[in-house]
Amino acid sequence: MQPRTVMSAVLPRYVEIAVNLSDPMFRGVYHEKKKHAEDLEQVLKRAKNAGVEAQIITAGSLAEVHEVLQLADTKRGLYATAGCHPTRSTELEVYGATAYMNALKDLILANPSIVAVGECGLDYDRLHFSPADAQQRCFELQLQLAEQVRLPLFLHSRAAHADFVRILRPHLSSLRLDHTEPNPESKGSVGVVHSFTGTLDEMQELVQLGLYIGVNGCSLKTQNNLDVVRHIPLHRILLETDAPWCDIRPTHASYAYLEAFAKSFSQLHALYSPARVKPEKWVENATVKGRCEPCHIGQVAAVVAQLKGIRIEELASQAFKNSVELFRLSQS
Repeated sequence: MQPRTVMSAVLPRYVEIAVNLSDPMFRGVYHEKKKHAEDLEQVLKRAKNAGVEAQIITAGSLAEVHEVLQLADTKRGLYATAGCHPTRSTELEVYGATAYMNALKDLILANPSIVAVGECGLDYDRLHFSPADAQQRCFELQLQLAEQVRLPLFLHSRAAHADFVRILRPHLSSLRLDHTEPNPESKGSVGVVHSFTGTLDEMQELVQLGLYIGVNGCSLKTQNNLDVVRHIPLHRILLETDAPWCDIRPTHASYAYLEAFAKSFSQLHALYSPARVKPEKWVENATVKGRCEPCHIGQVAAVVAQLKGIRIEELASQAFKNSVELFRLSQS
């Protein structure tokens, strides 16, 4: 490993494209047990201090869309997605597919803070939640919804690449967003496959289809993961945490890069990696062990920048630009 990042005095800016702020952990609840007071405002403050200017809160079901919309506030840079996660696909069928899709569409049209359809796609690692055929039907319906509301896709693909591409490909031409994008290389983008952990060949095919690749701590666990992330084109990379999940851990291949970054850039590292305490030891303004936060997005950026041999502000600037263009976010 040869870390090669350098930085300027300018704090890098980020768009956190995948965060689960409605999760009970941000209310101090872990495994249905209250461990500490709600600290969401402190979480948001730490994110802002770390350069996070906008966050997209993920909704994976119709009920979650309502929860997320209670948090969404474009003045504070909080946006939302609306969709049905593949592991919730049977829920859609119980509700009634047509009624479910109509309810999602109504929410999307009534709420400009919703900037993407999803989280949708396929997850064959967790077929015990929803069988493959139900997931495929649910995915198809949400692709049709995205065509109708003209929003980009927030996508999930896990151990299902061939079927994922097979279902998506026929929709690509009608999913192409008709807004003008300043970056010619990103023109024609249809969405992002978030929390990517697939192979190099899979990543390259997704990029060729016009998709962005979302990278978080789960994308950086193994050496194979690192080798794939190193090859993601800069104009197709987005950064995320998927908080409160997917933190970078000492057992991950990426951790050595994070340690190297901490030694070279201790002040910036302190913003990205505040000291943590156990949930039961929580005090005001403390971060929590085992709970990822949006401020940790800088950890992801630090690792990816080293993998690519570029400055962290260069990596962050391009990812910020990509995110703003894909989701059509207003910039301050």
